[in-house]
Amino acid sequence: MTIRVLLADDQALLRGTFRLLINAQPDMDVVAEASNGREAAQLALSERADVVVMDIRMPEVDGIEATRLIAQDEDLAGVKVLVLTTFEEDDLVIEALRAGASGFLGKGVEPAQLLDASRTVSLRRSRIVRAR
Repeated sequence: MTIRVLLADDQALLRGTFRLLINAQPDMDVVAEASNGREAAQLALSERADVVVMDIRMPEVDGIEATRLIAQDEDLAGVKVLVLTTFEEDDLVIEALRAGASGFLGKGVEPAQLLDASRTVSLRRSRIVRAR
C-alpha cells in the first residue's frame, strides 16, 4: 500500500525538499502541495490524501484551523494530519491535537523521524506522535 501524502507549507523550498524525501520512499507518494490551510483542506478531499504534513503558521487559514476543517469533514474521516512546525510551544501542541492532529513534530527532526511519523499516523488514528 502506498501512503498518499499532501504537503502543506507556505515555503516552497521546504515543500520541495519534503517532496524529494517522501517520493524517494517506495511506500510513499506526494499527491499534492498546498501553500496555505485553505488549499490544504480542499486538496485533502480532492486528492484523497492519507496523511497531511501540515505547517502551523500559513497565510489565509493557518494549519490548526485547516486541521480542524479536515478533522470535522465526514468525507475526510480517514485522513491523518501530522503537524510539522518550528513553533514547538506546548499550547500549540495542545491546540493542534484538539483540532484533530494525529501527531506533532518540530522542523528540527531528522528526515527519518518525519518518514516514520508519517507511516505511524497513516496506520493508527489513536496514536499520538510527538518528536523534537
